[in-house]
Amino acid sequence: MTVKRSIILGTGSYVPERRLTNSDLAEMVDTSDEWIVQRTGIRARHIAAEGELTSDLAVKAARRALDASGLEPGDIDMIVLATATPDNTFPATAVTVQHKLGISSGFAFDVHAVCSGFVYAVATVDAYLRGGMAKRALVIGAETFSRILDWEDRTTCVLFGDGAGAIVMEASEVADGEPERGVLTSHLRSDGQHKDKLYVDGGPSSTQTVGHLRMQGKEVFRHAVSMITDVVEAAFAETGTTADDLDWFIPHQANRRIIDASAKKLGIDPARIVITLEDHGNTSAASIPLALDAAVRDGRVRRGDLVMLEAMGGGFTWGASLIRW
Repeated sequence: MTVKRSIILGTGSYVPERRLTNSDLAEMVDTSDEWIVQRTGIRARHIAAEGELTSDLAVKAARRALDASGLEPGDIDMIVLATATPDNTFPATAVTVQHKLGISSGFAFDVHAVCSGFVYAVATVDAYLRGGMAKRALVIGAETFSRILDWEDRTTCVLFGDGAGAIVMEASEVADGEPERGVLTSHLRSDGQHKDKLYVDGGPSSTQTVGHLRMQGKEVFRHAVSMITDVVEAAFAETGTTADDLDWFIPHQANRRIIDASAKKLGIDPARIVITLEDHGNTSAASIPLALDAAVRDGRVRRGDLVMLEAMGGGFTWGASLIRW
């Protein structure tokens, strides 16, 4: 007997060259490094250069993931890009990435679940691979949130940054008796009644403009911990595992207080949490793959480790994926 699993072959990431510190922001709006760090844990974020598009960030992260996997672009037959800041209203930015990588076969599309986008993309690709519709896939989270921020709103402009992260996933047959590997389970949720708590006040159909990000910070925090706990505990229940079995907890990098409160409620050892928030800020769908790549490249995440990914974002959307590395 064999079981088809979606295994991760390699990771990659990219952040723009420009680094915007809290001190830099203090010269733009009424804020301070101390105020931002105390409330969020963020010290800096990266901002895309003029003319640098979401697809450009995605391609650089994808190439690094391919290099880590020992593969060429032509080995990929599926690309799923999680983003809330596409290059164009259409076509999907994933198709642009496909073209820039020199791939003309297979298929590509975007997933839009805001900060939960990467987890949604992992779950989607896992289903496609196990269903036999593709063999190898690039799963990318890429954002240029700096383009939708109101830089006069100190409550939101201090939180977000730009970046991209990517993984290569492959369908693999795992036989009985062989070490467990790959995506073990994913759990996704959404509830549209919370739309007005975190949204962008524009769009092609409503205002014919891009709009700016708007957020009710206290409301987001109030819901975040319970929602995160919901999907993580569902993943544990599905696999018969517990927080004690986790090697690494890689959460969406939104706010240090949310991360700490969620981990405490779930009973996760703080030493097992991967955090890159300090230097990246909230990069929405890119935050988890950015953190994952950092932990893989510095040797923390190793073969056989049990890794939990989780996120919560606008909509609200939320989700978790449990992976055996």
